[in-house]
Amino acid sequence: MLFDPEIFIQQLLSPAYLWGAFISVAVAVLSLLLATGIGFFVALGRTSPKRSWQAPAGAYVWFFRAIPALLVLLIMWNALPQMFPVFRQDWYTPFVAAVVGLGLVEAAFMAEIIRSALQSVDEGQSLAGRALGMSPAQVMLKVTLPQAIRVALPPTGNEFIGLVKYSSLASVISLRELLTTAQVGVNITFRYAEYYAAAIIYYLIIVTALTLLQSAVEKKFTWTSRTTVKKTKAPAKAGL
Repeated sequence: MLFDPEIFIQQLLSPAYLWGAFISVAVAVLSLLLATGIGFFVALGRTSPKRSWQAPAGAYVWFFRAIPALLVLLIMWNALPQMFPVFRQDWYTPFVAAVVGLGLVEAAFMAEIIRSALQSVDEGQSLAGRALGMSPAQVMLKVTLPQAIRVALPPTGNEFIGLVKYSSLASVISLRELLTTAQVGVNITFRYAEYYAAAIIYYLIIVTALTLLQSAVEKKFTWTSRTTVKKTKAPAKAGL
């Protein structure tokens, strides 16, 4: 069959694809928020001097980095309702299972990103904050985290873009995201090229928008010292 532009445009503008794209982005956003929350505490455990905190945090990272995300989703949707009746209720939808499953897996990677970002901050700055009378919590919030965020932003943006694509794995648990929407149309019409091409366009648009957003956020958190150096050099050149 030849590629039919009319079918392609029709699917590209269809509400089903728009809703599928929204579901994919929503799963990625909520999964990243969950992963960042869990990953932060796991990272604190990984950097803690206490072995009683290091061991469970390290075990979490090891476990979820080793298991494929697809397997976790299948366990979340198929195994948990068999073992625990609470997961057989109406509130436990494929959307919830996808967010929690991907969030648990992504938390292992976010923990490593946050750990490396926290360790990039010089210990002397924390000591200076304590010398000024700050509590450990205040040192973390006012001294360490603002600097660690700058380091963690680029890899976190990459993980977010990856989550948008990984949301397509949720098609195995019947979540009607973008890829599932395309697959349903293919199963009815057998027009592979037009339906999959429409899905590709949506993924390209989403990833391009997220890349631009990531770039803008990174510029906002650029070191102020670098900006100051550039401004002070400009008048010297003009005087020459």
